[in-house]
Amino acid sequence: MLDALPFAAAILNADGIVLAANPRFLAEFRLPYPTSSVVEALCDDDRPAFSSRLISALVSDDVGDTVDVRLADDEQQERWFRIGMRRLGAHLGPGQTTVLLQATDVSSLIAELNEVTDRENRWNAALVSAASGVWDHNIVTNAMSYSEVWYKIRGLTPGDPIPLSTEEWLEYLHPEDKKRIPHCIERQLAGDPDYAVFEYRERHKDGHWVWIECRGACVEWDAQGNPVRMIGTDTDVTQRKRAEEMVAQMSRRLELALETSNIGIFEADLENLSVYWDDRSMQLYGLDGPARELPNGTWQSLVHPEDLALAESHTEIAIAQGQNLTNQFRIFRRNDGAVRYLRSRATTFTDNEGRRKLIGVTWDVSEDVYLHQALDHAKKQAEAHNRELESAKARIEHIALHDHLTGLPNRRYLDEMLDKLAAECIRDGNGLAVLHIDLDRFKQINDTLGHGAGDMMLKHAAGILKSNVRARDFVARIGGDEFVFLARFDGAQQRLADLADRIINAMRQPVTFEGNDVRFGASIGIAHATGPDINARQILLNADIALYNAKNRGRNRHEFFSRDTHNRMIAAKRLSDELLCGLERGEFVPHYQFQFHARSLDLAGAETLARWHHPTRGILTPDKFLAIAEDLDVVSEIDAMILEKSLADFARWKTSGLGVPKVSVNVSSSRLHDPILRRKLASLSFEPGTLSFELLESIFLDKHDDQVLENLNHLRELGIDIEIDDFGTGHASIVSLLRLNPSTLKIDRELVQKIPVSLEQRKLVGSIIEIGHSLGIKVVAEGVETPDHVRVLQSLGCDMLQGYGLSRSMEFSATEAFIRAGSWRGAGLGGSVTAV
Repeated sequence: MLDALPFAAAILNADGIVLAANPRFLAEFRLPYPTSSVVEALCDDDRPAFSSRLISALVSDDVGDTVDVRLADDEQQERWFRIGMRRLGAHLGPGQTTVLLQATDVSSLIAELNEVTDRENRWNAALVSAASGVWDHNIVTNAMSYSEVWYKIRGLTPGDPIPLSTEEWLEYLHPEDKKRIPHCIERQLAGDPDYAVFEYRERHKDGHWVWIECRGACVEWDAQGNPVRMIGTDTDVTQRKRAEEMVAQMSRRLELALETSNIGIFEADLENLSVYWDDRSMQLYGLDGPARELPNGTWQSLVHPEDLALAESHTEIAIAQGQNLTNQFRIFRRNDGAVRYLRSRATTFTDNEGRRKLIGVTWDVSEDVYLHQALDHAKKQAEAHNRELESAKARIEHIALHDHLTGLPNRRYLDEMLDKLAAECIRDGNGLAVLHIDLDRFKQINDTLGHGAGDMMLKHAAGILKSNVRARDFVARIGGDEFVFLARFDGAQQRLADLADRIINAMRQPVTFEGNDVRFGASIGIAHATGPDINARQILLNADIALYNAKNRGRNRHEFFSRDTHNRMIAAKRLSDELLCGLERGEFVPHYQFQFHARSLDLAGAETLARWHHPTRGILTPDKFLAIAEDLDVVSEIDAMILEKSLADFARWKTSGLGVPKVSVNVSSSRLHDPILRRKLASLSFEPGTLSFELLESIFLDKHDDQVLENLNHLRELGIDIEIDDFGTGHASIVSLLRLNPSTLKIDRELVQKIPVSLEQRKLVGSIIEIGHSLGIKVVAEGVETPDHVRVLQSLGCDMLQGYGLSRSMEFSATEAFIRAGSWRGAGLGGSVTAV
């Protein structure tokens, strides 16, 4: 029975041992018969499945499922058999169930299935890697199938709901695509190749838009030719569309930039020598027509002949070496013949066909060139102007640092050189000397002979100083008639003295000016210092102090700075400051020396004497402060203060009933020259005839200026008497007395002192008294110290007496006791006149 079967067959027991088999089975399975096991003929991987199916067949009468297994042979070639089994029963005896095995060779079928599976896997992998989703639509049944990628493109999963109709699906599309897409689908169904691929935007599950490229085609039609089934792919091209938009945007920007900048583009084929110019290039060269390809030689015909060779050379070198090309040249514009400056930049490349080409841009730089030329011209003008400014600056600096009259450095230059030379001396271990030079009689010559003479003197002096300057010395005019000479000091003070003497001697020599011999001199102050702590400013100050000392000691000489002189000046400066403070604090007070009638010795008046009540040094007399007050020009202020206080004291005497007839105060020359003296006196309260102003005879010459005469007249109008103090020692003449018309003359104590023992002195004093009386002027004798002075002066007819023999100077607080005591009367009555 087995032999009659058309396929391989065998009967197996429960252990899979072949009990019977037909020849085909034995040939296919290549088993030794009859004791071989079928399991041993199978591949190891398939034996468990075979054994499981055998067990199932032994316990069931159902045919059951088949199992595919592979046979292993010596050639290691797999052969596939599909095995079916069915239980036959226990025909071999009780408990000996058998199974009928049927085997069909399916190797070819399995190979075909594997190939189909491989192709499907490759296709799916390609679709997945290409991010393409597959869709399959049955138009008749409306059945739809989609791949996982199709869902993924839309942010969906296979379980998510999708639109079931075209109308619903269109709601997911971008508003700009809704009207267009139905037409695209219709044409795609119709097989229109222009619509085999189209693009649209569909909303992603997350809400954003996804660009989808749809490719589809009809794959099945009905008998009437109507489409039945359509298959295609959807691909996410969002990134590509974004890139395309960026490229388009860049292209628009580039086009706008090129259009705005009027930049032309050209592309030259280096093999056939043709060149393509866009429309802007055509316009730049003045050619008519749109962009087009032009023959070789067009560009050369437009370039300026003077620039052609260089432009071609640059181009050839860049092409030969594969470098970027930059060119600038002139052209004759074709349409109007205008000369324009163009600039181009280009680079070489090889196109897809292997042809070498040159691509570049060209633009008009005429305005830039003209501007550059203008700027270059302006730059040259500016540079020339700057040179002029530098020259002017140098001149200005020279002017700023030099005296315009003498050509010598000025004070500013001196200040710079002081610091510089001091630093050099400190560095080199040298000393620094300063000679401060002041011209004598300069003001007198300048005022009498005019500024021309003064200028000549200054130039002459500058020449003398220049002739004595050594290589490293420095001389400057610092103002007026003052000069400063800087020199290195090597410790030899005598050399500085010799230098000063040479300068002084040269300055003394007469100089001719407009036919007149002009003579002047020089005073020089010298200071020097050595060591690491040189202070140039202090040396200059010390030289100035030395100059001051030289002038005070007679002029036309030099003096070295000394510490003693410096200390005296510091003391004077301190006293000056204290004097000014004393004025502010009212420290100047009047002391009084009384005057008496010569005949009766009755009280005739009081002379006010200025005293400074110094806070630490006590009462100071004018010889301690008057010179300083004159230097400070405050004598008139002291006079005013003493006057006010003496008038106050006079009023107190009157209130006390002491009967002081009048008070006299000393008045300086500066106060008589005060133009507002009248206004100042108007504020004072006194009775006419009770106040006298004492004027030193030495301040009067025969001629007086108008201001003094005006003030004197005003004093008389106010009832203030004029007294001439220290008469006989000054310059007043009889004419002066007549003009001044004083009320009183005061004979100086030097004339009065010897009258008791000197007949000549007595006659002289007597003559003065007679002259005064002849002019209606009363006479006061100063320096009355003894009774002999009193008797002689009484005999000479003197009007009033004043001196220590009658009254010493005293402060106001002591005056009342003195007046009430009348002690002066005893001093005036005793003694006798010595015979001469």
